[in-house]
Amino acid sequence: MKKLILSLMVMYCMLSVAAQPAVYSDSLGVLKEQKDLVITPETVIKIENLGTNINTDLPELRPTISADGNLLFFICQNHPQNTKFNEVRNSQDIWFSEKDSMGKWSPAVHLGYPLNSYYYNAVFWISPDNNQILIRNAFINGDYFGNGVSMCYLTKEGYWSKPEMLRIRNYAKYDRGRQNGAVMGNNGRTLLFYMTEESGGLNNEIYVSFLLKDSTWSEPKNLGRKINMKKFNQTTPYLAPDGVTLYFSSNRPGGLGYMDIWMSKRLDDSWQKWSDPVNLGSPINTDDMDTFFTMDAGGEYAYMSTDLHSYGESDIVRIKLLEREKPDPVILVSGNVYNKKTGKPLSASLVYETLPDGTVAGNGISNAADGAFKMVLPYDKNYLIRAQADHFFAISENFNLDSLVKQGYKEIHKDLYLVPIEVGAVVRLNNVYFDFDKWFLRPESFVELDRVVKMMEDNPAVEIEMSAHTDSRGSDEYNFKLSDNRAKSAMDYILSKGISPTRIVSHGYGESKPVVPNDTDENRQLNRRVEFTILKN
Repeated sequence: MKKLILSLMVMYCMLSVAAQPAVYSDSLGVLKEQKDLVITPETVIKIENLGTNINTDLPELRPTISADGNLLFFICQNHPQNTKFNEVRNSQDIWFSEKDSMGKWSPAVHLGYPLNSYYYNAVFWISPDNNQILIRNAFINGDYFGNGVSMCYLTKEGYWSKPEMLRIRNYAKYDRGRQNGAVMGNNGRTLLFYMTEESGGLNNEIYVSFLLKDSTWSEPKNLGRKINMKKFNQTTPYLAPDGVTLYFSSNRPGGLGYMDIWMSKRLDDSWQKWSDPVNLGSPINTDDMDTFFTMDAGGEYAYMSTDLHSYGESDIVRIKLLEREKPDPVILVSGNVYNKKTGKPLSASLVYETLPDGTVAGNGISNAADGAFKMVLPYDKNYLIRAQADHFFAISENFNLDSLVKQGYKEIHKDLYLVPIEVGAVVRLNNVYFDFDKWFLRPESFVELDRVVKMMEDNPAVEIEMSAHTDSRGSDEYNFKLSDNRAKSAMDYILSKGISPTRIVSHGYGESKPVVPNDTDENRQLNRRVEFTILKN
């Protein structure tokens, strides 16, 4: 059957005659037709129905896909298992499905209490690590509070925690209409809303809010008139994994139907300057209402709900995008967090910062059961990544992406380790840098050394030895002198931040303590290192 479908698609691509049908298939490979579309070799778009394990004769709405593309949440309306089925109003509950290694979706499962309540329910966002979900409505300790959004966390037992509302400054001032919705950026620090300021109003506008140091969210900020066209409706925003490309639904002029999907790119960090929105055209947009556009981190496929060739009132479909419709490529970093001493997995919070400035670029958490995590990194920057947990110090890892040409979506596996703060513990500082044959700290080292300062401030009994090591190239005398000066430079920086001189010493060991044989360039790089050892706690 697959060969037949491929042959038919090739045949369609060879035709450029007006009014040829576009290729449309369900998950079983059954070809369907979409009328009145001109097909050329450059404009073939494949739309795939996700099949009867997900779609029914009822409305399936608002798909939310995980970064790895293997977990799907969506709304099923008026299903007999829904929490307020048979009520006067429509019932909208959260359902989910998982994709196996063969690409097949499991039968959809109703999520249940407390995420499905008496009110309208929806998942707005899944964190890249699949350990957090953002849901509709504000809850306090699992009890409904009102309009807003709430976060749930995956527990060690594999259940979702009770939803807890995000505290957004002056939220009620903006959300007074009949519709609202939200999505979070993959960095976990940016929140986009659509809301109506006018009480009982119909037209929505899109706003942005940012995570603040006190864990509250800033007052919503309008995205400006390029995105929010006056007297028209802007809804269901989706911020792509690159953090720059915005997809949203609008009934503005130039569309094909009631509501269409549009794309725009953010031009700076003000969130006010945007490229001219572009209509994604047919077959993504139809003469009906097209909303709830989302995608995985790969950026090759989009997911949305449509009534086009559906089993019922609307279905969830997957769309293979053309190059001009895709966001900028990103890197998906996955791994596990471990206790360096015991090798056991740890639940920890994840932070990634841009280098050399140390600006926090995103957050995440590792799974409580196995320490697994995932995070999405845009290209063109250098990053430091670390895990954080009480009574541990993180061995940070860095990714130098600013020198890479955007080579398309990539996946990288990197495990992270936490060292318990106890006597004898040795912590490697991977992000302390010196120029060749020099011992003066480079500016990008300050972020790493500031973490040592913070650890010593939080643990006033701790005393450490700062050490530096070289590979085997060069004379013993030269290597001892170089390493001793480098260790002293790191110590002097820490002392300059107010740490008592009685709590830190420095020592250069030259090539005398290799961690691996000095027989390859990679091994020699591992031996060139700066560490600290906890002497007293």
